[in-house]
Amino acid sequence: MLRQRIIHGRIIVFPVGQAVMKNKILVLDDDPDILEIISYILTDKGYEVVSLSSGEEIFQTIRQFSPDLVLMDVMLGEMDGRIICNHLKNGKDTAALPVILISASHNLAASLRQEGAPNDFIAKPFDIDRLLQKVEGFLVA
Repeated sequence: MLRQRIIHGRIIVFPVGQAVMKNKILVLDDDPDILEIISYILTDKGYEVVSLSSGEEIFQTIRQFSPDLVLMDVMLGEMDGRIICNHLKNGKDTAALPVILISASHNLAASLRQEGAPNDFIAKPFDIDRLLQKVEGFLVA
């Protein structure tokens, strides 16, 4: 029996019972407590997680880690997650990479329709089940 999974827009087929690659998630938040909580939750659910406390190394980390999803706070110290998202969505190698922005102070619903917009957003404080539902929605075939 075969099973299908979509990763970065490509269909991957593998036999049931064989080891499945863990989905990789890159998490960015300048709040160390939030970063630790999100990383713990996602790791506990079986995802491979790399976390960054700023956006300065995001492009290098994406090249090295090849995440299946980016989960990023809007305010990253001196950097703006919306601008980073725009660069990702307009990049040749990262345009198809799903990005979910997290924000406590910005209503991002309207920005989902703009060029370079994230795929989705989550408002802080967030419900853990809602976070997992949104993440899984982009990673499960």
